[in-house]
Amino acid sequence: VARSKKELSVEERNLLSVAYKNVIGAKRASWRVLSSIESKEGEKASATESKVDTIVAYKQRVESELDTVCEEILEIIKENLIGTALTAESKVFYHKMSGDYYRYLAEFKVDKPRDEAAASAKKAYLQAQTAAEDSENGLPPTHPIRLGLALNLSVFYYEILGLQSEACELAKKAFDSAIAELDQLQEDSYKDATLIMQLLRDNLTLWTSDGEEKE
Repeated sequence: VARSKKELSVEERNLLSVAYKNVIGAKRASWRVLSSIESKEGEKASATESKVDTIVAYKQRVESELDTVCEEILEIIKENLIGTALTAESKVFYHKMSGDYYRYLAEFKVDKPRDEAAASAKKAYLQAQTAAEDSENGLPPTHPIRLGLALNLSVFYYEILGLQSEACELAKKAFDSAIAELDQLQEDSYKDATLIMQLLRDNLTLWTSDGEEKE
């Protein structure tokens, strides 16, 4: 369905997103666990070379699987979905989704490949942001997709680019803008919007305390 070059319905779009999110989420979790084990084993004086090699080999296998999944969905979005997106909501959704999967690539890649993935993620996120904040055809500050974009872009700034102040500024702006229009929030999106707002606030609290500890 995603390769049909026809605009997906909201339900189809969400099913596609959830399907890939479930697959990539499990692999990202595996990679983080393996990276932690590799780091701890590397610090042990008693660690055997064969054990560390086994962990590294398995982590590389997971990285290869992450590569495959990310490249597959990015190709589908680029070749089949972006061009058929007619509404601001779908355009923001797909550009944001592209940014997310480039960010996932940047999480485990190093050197030039990491820089390239990060640059592609930033480009996609900013395209989503431009569409979301368009004064005539954009999304309201309380829209869950616009809030989700702000959440993920701020995480990208903080975790991938190391830009703490920019991450905090973006998260605070999105949270404050949504609070200002909370009374206009439609009932069917209230739960999703307020959940993302809570995540924005949690990140702000965490990032601000991190900054204070470093000073």
